[in-house]
Amino acid sequence: MTILYRAPDGTAFETTEALDQQYDLLASLPQHSEGRDYDSYLASYNARSEQARHDLDCELSIPYGPTRAETLDVFPGRPGGPLVVFVHGGSWIELTSKEFSFVASGLVAGGATVVVPTYALCPAVTIDEITRQVRAAVAWAHRNGDSYGADVDRLVVVGHSAGGHLVGRLLATDWESDYGLPASVISGGCAITGIFDLRPIPFTGDQPYLRLTADQVLRESPILNLPITAPPLLVTFGGRQPREYLRQSLDFFRAWTGAGLPGECWERAGLNHFDELDDLERPDSELTRRILALATQAA
Repeated sequence: MTILYRAPDGTAFETTEALDQQYDLLASLPQHSEGRDYDSYLASYNARSEQARHDLDCELSIPYGPTRAETLDVFPGRPGGPLVVFVHGGSWIELTSKEFSFVASGLVAGGATVVVPTYALCPAVTIDEITRQVRAAVAWAHRNGDSYGADVDRLVVVGHSAGGHLVGRLLATDWESDYGLPASVISGGCAITGIFDLRPIPFTGDQPYLRLTADQVLRESPILNLPITAPPLLVTFGGRQPREYLRQSLDFFRAWTGAGLPGECWERAGLNHFDELDDLERPDSELTRRILALATQAA
């Protein structure tokens, strides 16, 4: 039988169904969550985010670019505190900033100003365009963060799932040439269970929405486009996830540090893809503390 995709560890995938068993998180979730389904997680995200917007000072749906999708939410922290940009996931095809307001709770309590952008989604746009939009959101945050009291010289980017992929792309940005900003715009990054190698994705059930071309796969895979220099990166992932998600993070971390770039890898045992963000609601959680420490290193 023809092999659609062979992973770097030698695992051969002969059918889209076999790949989807690894990459379709909604289908695989019940075996990693005691039967809890995606809808219940999403309902919890929405309820907790609505509460966060009620409890925290915030400015919502601020335009950061020329298209209607390019808006962001700002949750100011303590004056002089770091600036954290959180890039949401959703397989590049769903969700907005509004489902993820809850991630600001612990970071704001820890002193950070938090920016959560929305970006356009596939198939209306390409992943190339999503990368452009998220880069524009970070540029906006750097240029405007001080008006919210943040120290823009301590800017950390955090992303989950598709947002983890986008963190990898943000760290490979030429900020000087493309945006007229200092090369050191980003002080640190945290990629939470990202997809860093897009080569298997065209063979999955998401391809009709993503419409990835061969050129886009090569151009938009962080593992194939490592920067020459970069700030410290924390690669972290919950241990209760499909094998390919774990491999993606581990392979990217090895490639990152193998290129001489600074980084740490942290497996968080017992967590699945949708509960691994919960600790961001607590300022005393290890995840929150590690993210804020990335900003402290730049102080």
